[in-house]
Amino acid sequence: MIINKLFDTAIVGGGVAGTALLFTLARYADVENLILFEKYDEVSQLNSNPKANSQTLHVGDIESNYSYEKAVHVKKASSMIANYIQNFNEVDKIGFRKDKMLLAVGEEEIQALKERYNEFKMLYPYLELWDEVTLAKMEPKLTEGRTEPIMAMGTKGQITTVDYKKLSESFVQQALDTNKNVQMRYNEEVTKIEKNSDGYYTITTDTTEFQAKSVVVNAGAYSLLFAQSMGYGKEYAILPIGGSFFFTKEKLLESKVYTMQNPKLPFAAIHADPDCTQEWNTRFGPTAFALPKLERYHALHLKDLISALNIDSDVTKVYMSLFKDPTIRRYILKNVLEEIPLVGKEVFIRDAKKIIPSLKVQDLTFAQGYGGMRPQIIDKQKHQLMLGEVKISKSSLIFNMTPSPGATNSLSIARDDAKDICTALGLRFHEAKHQKEIQILDEGIASPLDRMKEVV
Repeated sequence: MIINKLFDTAIVGGGVAGTALLFTLARYADVENLILFEKYDEVSQLNSNPKANSQTLHVGDIESNYSYEKAVHVKKASSMIANYIQNFNEVDKIGFRKDKMLLAVGEEEIQALKERYNEFKMLYPYLELWDEVTLAKMEPKLTEGRTEPIMAMGTKGQITTVDYKKLSESFVQQALDTNKNVQMRYNEEVTKIEKNSDGYYTITTDTTEFQAKSVVVNAGAYSLLFAQSMGYGKEYAILPIGGSFFFTKEKLLESKVYTMQNPKLPFAAIHADPDCTQEWNTRFGPTAFALPKLERYHALHLKDLISALNIDSDVTKVYMSLFKDPTIRRYILKNVLEEIPLVGKEVFIRDAKKIIPSLKVQDLTFAQGYGGMRPQIIDKQKHQLMLGEVKISKSSLIFNMTPSPGATNSLSIARDDAKDICTALGLRFHEAKHQKEIQILDEGIASPLDRMKEVV
């Protein structure tokens, strides 16, 4: 078996997270030799594919399940994607400006929305409150046939929609356009990563072997499997959550419309999005249900699934805790029913009618081939489900597991990983250039302490 030349960094996984790191290292770090492995024939075939996600740039302004602290973090991270799209001339090619809103239905939700607006308007000065009269003009379908009062908090003119596959392709091209040695290895699956006697890493694929001074794994659920194969991350397990969508037969909305989150439910509430893959017709979803697969619409590798589930008494306690809550239990059952042909639309439309009351079952079609997997991480020691990104970092060896909003955070995660790699290898990261092109100042972002001072 031939051992190829030594690379500064090897990246495993060609989704938006892996390609963002490739771009960041090639453009802003003093690395010379980079290699990226993708087991499929092109980048972003899984969760970064626009068919597998809601195509949303999550800013935290209309996501009612985000705390203020999480919103601060997500706003900074999302601004990097928006800046890239604008500074690299990708507006209307990769990122699109669409109106968006958080819709409140009924007096209780409207009161909660107003309270959220008052709390978050310092963080997002551009946010507006829209009453029923305004909404009837903007999006008539929201008010047609509705009896209960509604209000929305939203914004116009922001980059709200992103084709993350095209973004990944852009990242790769930008990396290839540098003077660095960048190698893309498509249709090549990494089977093993191990540290060798030289202190470097040997990456074994289904065709040959490579060596690298540092390795970053951005491979979804497989990131944890690689980590555990090297003795790390034994305290984690994976709960594989799948999601599906429904299309309407015509364009019903011009805006992204999110709904208020039930605070007891761990997954995002239903929303309606203009779909960039379907001439901006409306897509409703996602559903959320446990699915015994690691990759949607791809072959099941039972051994990998069993390893990822890592079921023992600690994991079982987490499952039991989730099922004990009647709200969560009903939610899980409902989402399972939504996957059943014929029955699914009848169940799903109850939630969809919260957005468009006049919607009928015959208006919906199951979005065949759409939807993906979101590997949620279980912390076995704390007996809890972790809903944010999880990183296992060992100096020059990094494993990232990035549930939503991992795509939104991809450039932020890449910057942090690139800095860590540069520190480990004794190389320079060009912070000033990165700030000029990608980052923004934290103007307009009030910390919790600042907000307390404002109140005083």
